[in-house]
Amino acid sequence: MSKEAEVIIVGGGPSGVAAAGALSSLSIPYLLLERANCFAPLWQRGAYDRLHIHLPKHTCQLPHVPVPADWPKYPPKSLFVQYLQEYVSHFGINPVYSRSVESASYDEASGRWRVVARDVSKGGAGVVEEYSTRFLVVATGESCDAFVPEVEGMESFPGKAMHSTEYKNGKEFAKKKVLVVGSGNSGMEIALDLADHGAITSIVVRSPVNFVTREMLNWAIVLVKYLSFSWAERLTMIASRLWFGDMSKYGIPKPKEGPFTMKMKYGKYPLVDVGTCAKIRSGEIQVLVSSSSNHYC
Repeated sequence: MSKEAEVIIVGGGPSGVAAAGALSSLSIPYLLLERANCFAPLWQRGAYDRLHIHLPKHTCQLPHVPVPADWPKYPPKSLFVQYLQEYVSHFGINPVYSRSVESASYDEASGRWRVVARDVSKGGAGVVEEYSTRFLVVATGESCDAFVPEVEGMESFPGKAMHSTEYKNGKEFAKKKVLVVGSGNSGMEIALDLADHGAITSIVVRSPVNFVTREMLNWAIVLVKYLSFSWAERLTMIASRLWFGDMSKYGIPKPKEGPFTMKMKYGKYPLVDVGTCAKIRSGEIQVLVSSSSNHYC
């Protein structure tokens, strides 16, 4: 027999929690299904210590509960997690944890969704559960699953290997050689953290990278309200080249397209620099260029 709910939210990250808060404020009943055993698992468990949000705090606050005015403009992870915890408490959000949603189908005749989830709280295959709902909110995010590619020879590698979601800080890597594979925001900032902790740091860069500062990103958001998308992007690219110079001479492929075009076409975010470029210029972080011809994966 299926469990019924007016609304089912799939995913307990910030977006799912925000949806639950908005529904609670209107006294609309719902169920929130989360695969992990805590809400916002990427923020609580899968983020490195030095992480700060890249956008001003007011753009990241959830419905009906503002971020405290005395907090810094770009709150660190610890404060943002605290904010999420207080938000969940404020609205009495009580997710159903350890529920891995496997499918959802809509029945035209009844006007309801049939959601199939598996209880993975005790490991193994788990018990299959069915839910019926009028409305379905999918808030699973675009980076909820860690991807670890198959690397030839990894099974015989004698050193430590980890995914970025397992990395917390570089204390244990001082004076050790560390290779960071991936030049997205996480990879670049982890490379910076490693260098700050005295690791001999290298990073593999395969794709062209658009660098921006936090301020450039914020101004771009403002510009698109008054200018065309192409002009806002063009001005952002000009500002980036003036500020960062030509990073291709340090081994980072120069992009042929703007940061927001690349995000829309390939899902590749611009690199919000918080100090990595300076470390690359000084030689504290060595850039290794991948030979792969696929520049946007």
